[in-house]
Amino acid sequence: MLKEAVLRTGCLDAVTSVSGGGSLSAEVAERLLLVIYAYGTNTGIKAVASGGHGHTEDELRYVRRRYLSAESARAIAVQIANATFAARSAELWGQGSTAVASDSTHVRAYDQNLFKEWHSRYGGRGVLIYWHVEKKSLAIHSQLINCTASEVAAMIEGAMRHGTTMDVEANYTDSHGQSEIGFGVTRLLNFDLLPRIKRINKVKLYRPVGGEADAYPQLTPALTRPIRWELIAQQYDQMIKYATAIRTRTASTEAILRRFTRNASHPTYAAMLEVGRAQKTIFVARYLRLRDLQREIEEGLNVMESSNGANSVIAYGKGGEIASNRRDEQEMFVLCLRILQSALVYVNTLMLQDILGEPEWAGLLTPADRRGLTPLFWSHVRPYGEVNLDMDARLKLAAASVPGPRAADSEAARSAVENA
Repeated sequence: MLKEAVLRTGCLDAVTSVSGGGSLSAEVAERLLLVIYAYGTNTGIKAVASGGHGHTEDELRYVRRRYLSAESARAIAVQIANATFAARSAELWGQGSTAVASDSTHVRAYDQNLFKEWHSRYGGRGVLIYWHVEKKSLAIHSQLINCTASEVAAMIEGAMRHGTTMDVEANYTDSHGQSEIGFGVTRLLNFDLLPRIKRINKVKLYRPVGGEADAYPQLTPALTRPIRWELIAQQYDQMIKYATAIRTRTASTEAILRRFTRNASHPTYAAMLEVGRAQKTIFVARYLRLRDLQREIEEGLNVMESSNGANSVIAYGKGGEIASNRRDEQEMFVLCLRILQSALVYVNTLMLQDILGEPEWAGLLTPADRRGLTPLFWSHVRPYGEVNLDMDARLKLAAASVPGPRAADSEAARSAVENA
């Protein structure tokens, strides 16, 4: 699947543009595929070098040092993601999504790893991988963070820096990826934070104005003080300055939030909190009123959990634990894992479109069937065994038309398929 995605998308061109090494020879391209596979599956270059492909361990390690950097691996993943967006059929998958789900995954590390940290929530030593996955199961961003890092900052960084052609307008997250400051910063950056909040019955709603204590009698137990709009007006220019710094990459979100955390009484930070409190109040009111919004958030987070399940299948080597204590090696594992999962989703997308483009499927898929389609499945993938690489063997995937919505008089087509 990785080979097919590379040959169809030409994503290895990103390696030459980053390294400045001109065009890649066929041997170097093969070795790059093997190295990406070695890192993404967590089996290691030594194990992959023993396969039946004719490339030695030294040759693979040289290609790793010479061509495969974090920047080039990230560019490969972005190109596969963009190719997936371009190859999707709107008739089968619907219009392009503008929402992503984000969450962290705890990856255990060997006890000898110098970067290992104990995570109180996951209950183990290791590092965190923070993922951004769009609603059709394609990972658009991944980042390696420490167990003590802010998940709010990681969420904002991924939504702003994913690098793909997707326009992110909303971000689903669990309770750990949201806070009042998170609501404030995302509002300033003009995208919606849509979390699933634990104990939402304990959340306090802020009043829009003061002096109207009896304006909402049925909400009195949940109401608290009014929003300090005057503070927001005073610090508006400063808030826009920090938001612009995040958007233009002048400063990272984590650096800005860390600066404010050290000085929690900073007036600009207090103003951002007020914006976040107002935005959170609006969201909670929408969430409790709109059943469709609750389903939408739950659906997005379920896609995120499925993506984590796929990662555990792909990165099967060493029991899923990171052996290296070098930060660059850990980051390369994360990026290559993302490349392998993106290649899986890309090829599965083409396979589904190829099969469902056959005429006998024209009247069988109901709207509910289409909503349940996902390109993230791996029952047809063999993760174990000897690594053999044949660049001449290709998957027969034709560009097929995809059937439209189910017609009312399609029972004949259904019977024909069932009888077949």
